[in-house]
Amino acid sequence: MALRAFAISTKTGIGAAALVVGLILAAVCAVLTRAEFGSGLGPADWSAIRFTVFQAAISAVLSSLLAIPIARALARRQFPGRGLLVTLLGAPFILPVIVAVLGLLTVFGRAGWLNMALSALNLPTLSIYGLHGVVLAHVFFNLPLATRLMLQAWQTIPAERFRLAAQLDLTPRAVFQSIEWPMLRQIVPGTAALIFVICLTSFAVALTLGGGPRATTIELAIYQAFRFDFDLSRAAILSLVQLALAGSAALLALWIIPSVSMGGGQDRPRQRWDARGGVQRIIDILAIGIGALFLLLPLGAIVTRGLAGILLTPASVWQAAGTSVGVAMVSIAVLLVLALPMAGWIATAKRGSVEAVGLFGVAASPLMIGTGWFILINPFADPVALALPVTALVNALMALPFALRILVPPLRDTVQVYGRLSQALSLTGWPFWRWVALPRLRPQIGFAMGLTGALSMGDLGVIALFADQDRTTLPLQMYRLMGSYQMEAAAGAALILLALSLGIFWIFDKAGRMNAEA
Repeated sequence: MALRAFAISTKTGIGAAALVVGLILAAVCAVLTRAEFGSGLGPADWSAIRFTVFQAAISAVLSSLLAIPIARALARRQFPGRGLLVTLLGAPFILPVIVAVLGLLTVFGRAGWLNMALSALNLPTLSIYGLHGVVLAHVFFNLPLATRLMLQAWQTIPAERFRLAAQLDLTPRAVFQSIEWPMLRQIVPGTAALIFVICLTSFAVALTLGGGPRATTIELAIYQAFRFDFDLSRAAILSLVQLALAGSAALLALWIIPSVSMGGGQDRPRQRWDARGGVQRIIDILAIGIGALFLLLPLGAIVTRGLAGILLTPASVWQAAGTSVGVAMVSIAVLLVLALPMAGWIATAKRGSVEAVGLFGVAASPLMIGTGWFILINPFADPVALALPVTALVNALMALPFALRILVPPLRDTVQVYGRLSQALSLTGWPFWRWVALPRLRPQIGFAMGLTGALSMGDLGVIALFADQDRTTLPLQMYRLMGSYQMEAAAGAALILLALSLGIFWIFDKAGRMNAEA
């Protein structure tokens, strides 16, 4: 089999994976050295663990299932504004969490647009706080990610298969069962596992929408142990529980992924004869319309509030915006150095379960990683002076799992289709990457770079532990404005942050898809 006989970056991939594991384990060990075991976990901690697993499972299942009809509709339809809609679908996931939560509150909150409409109709109003609010926010954040990952997977299906299905006069149901379902069996478990791990590390969502001790996540419990109690033992144990839960879920999901490949084709434009019927058209229109409404209404609320306050933003906001852009560019560079060799190693590994190495960045608490590195750096250097480089590195580690999920499946197909021919032509190592892999992975690489840059732009976690007044990013500056009750200026800063995050994502994603089918 070409996958096993043709290794493209085994040594460098293993080296990059070892570096990732080493950086995270060093932070974990630093925290553990300050911990005093013996007290164990209390009832509140076990309640937080149960709630975290429950809400993460519901959020992952709902996000993955709801993404299937939306991604399928986008894969089957071409219409004016489709490219813009696909780009905007990535907006909720790349938004700073607190900014997106403000948008959700504007639409679904107690005084939000939805409750105002229900009150006008004399209907009972809804509360966004508690379990249902946490799940709603997580679906809002992760549905676009699942949709984009599945849309990318749909685009890997060769056009010749749909042409053959049309020649055989297969019904839409038969096309789904014979062509699309095998692809979904491959992509959905990994997507759901990734979303499950993301939801396990929920912090700002639970803090703002959790509704009290009964809706506390592990991440929030870690924060409380560090911030309020300074109980490093409890925080360390909770961090290990979080690592065990997320790592086990990722390994299990990746282990059961079937070895299904879509194969190669002639890169012809795709035509979907099975989607021309009136019923199929109505289904696709409803899926795209409802999904777009759910995702774009909160974004519209953010824009509406931000336009009113953008002129009130101080000069420090623009300075922080420049710092955030610089940190994002460094994060992208670090990600490429780590993700490409790791993707090459994973794509040719015997089992896809080695991909779980990349999930350590999401499985571990970013707050815990930042605290660990603060402890390691403090005896030798001023952590404040290294605030921005450490933030960029941790941001790259956080984005690594998403990049691997984007890059590995198409790279695996590329190696399987072109591996033997490349080996016969002595195209190994860098020549294979240059002439075979990179040209075919350009859309996925652009998507991964844009996603990394946008996530780095909106990150607020590690920088809060290290930063001072001279070293601050735009999200932190926005929080400072909110803390000083300058809500109009904070709304303007949120709009600037939204525009920069979307801009970075669009530039890299568009560059990757230029002259290629989106």
